[in-house]
Amino acid sequence: MKARPRLVYERWTDPVAGDILAESDIDVVKLELRAPEEGWAALESAHGYQVATRTDVACAADGAQWLATPALVNRCPRLLAVCSAGAGYDVIDVEACTRAGIAVCNNSGPGAEAVAEHALGLMLDLAKKITAADRALRTGPLGDRLALRGTQLLGKTLGVVGLGAIGGRLVQLCAPFAMEVLVFDPYVDQASARDRGVTLVALDELVERSDFVQLTCPLTAETRGLFGARQFAAMKPSAYFITTARGPVHDEAALYDALVGGRIAGAGLDVFHEEPPRQDNPLLRLDNVVATPHVAGITVEAAHDIAVATATQWQTIFAGRIPPRLLNPEVWPRYCDRFLEILGVRPTASCGVR
Repeated sequence: MKARPRLVYERWTDPVAGDILAESDIDVVKLELRAPEEGWAALESAHGYQVATRTDVACAADGAQWLATPALVNRCPRLLAVCSAGAGYDVIDVEACTRAGIAVCNNSGPGAEAVAEHALGLMLDLAKKITAADRALRTGPLGDRLALRGTQLLGKTLGVVGLGAIGGRLVQLCAPFAMEVLVFDPYVDQASARDRGVTLVALDELVERSDFVQLTCPLTAETRGLFGARQFAAMKPSAYFITTARGPVHDEAALYDALVGGRIAGAGLDVFHEEPPRQDNPLLRLDNVVATPHVAGITVEAAHDIAVATATQWQTIFAGRIPPRLLNPEVWPRYCDRFLEILGVRPTASCGVR
């Protein structure tokens, strides 16, 4: 007889997720971050875990304990699958999960439009000095308006680091500006790049030639620390750095030095090493920085779409089918064995077949 699966979550981006799951034979339990005893009791019996974002867990004491770390994996022997809320999955230790026979999924796709639009918004804000002009107008006296002279996007060179769903959509959004688009992404081939109208280049060439550098890549072992002092030093003094990726992809201290030293013109930041960033973060004191608190993917539409994708993916998982956004397919054989052992049925999909 199949056991009733238990799913633990911290919050849904939209109530529609709860509505969808209410129609399924799944025991859904809310994780209370500020009640660790109850939280661990729920997790230790859970078969699925919808992991909270790093920013969300920061509101609780020792919030990092709720991330899918090796410690959490070891403490939850019945756990079969963990999923992140969005495309990023740095809140999950994929290797630890794979070793334990746990499937790891993300939710790439539903939030791409929102993040890409935000990335474009930061680029326009910096180029047209919108936030700088707003500050000048509010603090007054205004002084010489020519000091707020910006630049146009038309015909400039855009460098995109990471041509996934977000980077690809950003390229499309920038098409009306007739920008030359350079891309660094070792997982994209030349044929695909030509089809999208972009040019694949090495990272060094991208930073040297671009007027706007956009980081839209995930945080992985390969991308951690990808952008540091050497890359900032190679950028044009008139260039702007924008990131909607993850904070640890770039070196914050090196970025600060580049900004105060005039080696780059400005930065647009939606992500930080520590989230939310401390109010004394030196980057927040700079007039040539436009900053937002990791809200690029937070729109009404994206929240709804992510919630639907999240709920339907959990339905797929507990129905014994391969989830559409499985990040560690190599785990499948062991996962199937554990699924049978823990829930009493074997997944219906064959290994490697979606």
